[in-house]
Amino acid sequence: MINRFVLNEVSYFGPGARSVLPQEVKRLGLHKAFVASDKDLIKFGVTAKVLKVLEDAGIPYEVFSEIKPNPTVSNVKAGVEAFAKSGADFILAIGGGSSIDTSKAIGIITNNPDFSDVVSLEGVAPTKKKSVPIIAMPTTAGTAAEVTINYVITDEKNQKKMVCVDPNDIPAIAIVDAELMYTLPKSLTAATGLDALTHAIEGLITKGAWEMSDMFEIKAIEMITRYLETAVFDPTNAEARNGMAVAQYIAGMAFSNVGLGVVHGMAHPMGAIFDIPHGVANALLLPIIMEFNAPAALPKYVEIAKAMKVYRDGMTQEEAADAAVKAVKALSVKVGIPQHLTDLGIKEEDLPRLAASAIADVCTPGNPREVTEEIILGLYKKAL
Repeated sequence: MINRFVLNEVSYFGPGARSVLPQEVKRLGLHKAFVASDKDLIKFGVTAKVLKVLEDAGIPYEVFSEIKPNPTVSNVKAGVEAFAKSGADFILAIGGGSSIDTSKAIGIITNNPDFSDVVSLEGVAPTKKKSVPIIAMPTTAGTAAEVTINYVITDEKNQKKMVCVDPNDIPAIAIVDAELMYTLPKSLTAATGLDALTHAIEGLITKGAWEMSDMFEIKAIEMITRYLETAVFDPTNAEARNGMAVAQYIAGMAFSNVGLGVVHGMAHPMGAIFDIPHGVANALLLPIIMEFNAPAALPKYVEIAKAMKVYRDGMTQEEAADAAVKAVKALSVKVGIPQHLTDLGIKEEDLPRLAASAIADVCTPGNPREVTEEIILGLYKKAL
C-alpha cells in the first residue's frame, strides 16, 4: 500500500510568530496581500495585530471580510471577484476555518477558472494548477485549516456542506501565533478545542490511518487533554494557548492525509441545514460515536485512554475504551459544550433529513465501523 503525506512548505510556531511574515513575503517574491478575515476579528482588533506587521514592513494590502462562520458559495464568488480587482498576488488568511477555507476556494478558482461555479470543487476536484499563494494565520485552535488539503464550503442553494479535497489548495506558509488566540471567547475556545480532539480521535481510528498518522494523532490527544481546560478558563495562559495551537496543527497534519469518519459526516449537515458551529456539532456527537465505534477499533481506544491519562494497569481493551469515552464526555461537559441536539434547536422530525445527508457525506466512508442511514438516524436520536 502506498501512503501519501502532504504538508506546508514551511510553518512557524510560537507567540509572536507573526513577526516572520515580512521575511516570508519577501522570500516568496510577493508584493500585495489580499487579507481574508471575518468582521468579528476586525472588530475586536485581532486582524489589526497582523496588519500592523504589514504596515511596518511597507507591504500593501486590501481587506476582504465578506466571510460567514459557515462560508458559502456566495462568499467564495464575492471573494474571487474582489481578489481579481485588488491587484494582490497572494492571500493572507487570518481567522479560523471559515477564513482559511474561503481563502483556499478563492485561491483555487483564481488559478483554475473552470471551477468558478464553486460547486464543482466538491469531493476530489481535478484542478491542474496550485492555488494562488496563501499564507495562513489561524486565530482558533481547532480546524487546522492552515495545514490541511481540505476545505468546506456551504452550498446554500441545496443546504449542504461540500467537503473539497485538493493537494493544490494547501497554504504555502502557516504561521501559528498563539497571541492571536488570547481574546478567543471561552465558548469558542471550548468548541474549537473539541473540534481538534475530534480530528485527532477520528484520524487515529479512520480506515486510512497508519503508523505515521497514528504518531501525530496520539500526541495531539495527549496535548489537548493537558491544555484545553486551562485555555478555556485561563485564556491568557501562554503555555496553554500555545499548547492548543500546536496540538490542533499536529492533529491536522495527520487527519488531512488519512481522512475522518462519521462524526464529521453527521456534523456537516448540522452546520449546513441549521448553521450549527462546526466545533459544537463535533463535540456534541463525539462521545456517542466513539461508543458506537469502539468494537471496531479497541486497540486504538487503549491508546486514547493512555493519552488521556485514564488507562490503568490490568484494564481490558473494553474497559480502556469505556474509560476513554467517559474522559471525552467529561471534558466536553467541563468546558461547557451543549449535550443534546434539542439544546441547539434540532427536533426529532429533523433527524431523517440529517441522516440522509450524513450517509452521503464524503467523510462517512472513512469510519472504522460500517454505517447505514438507519444506524446514523439511531445515533442522532441518541444525541437528541
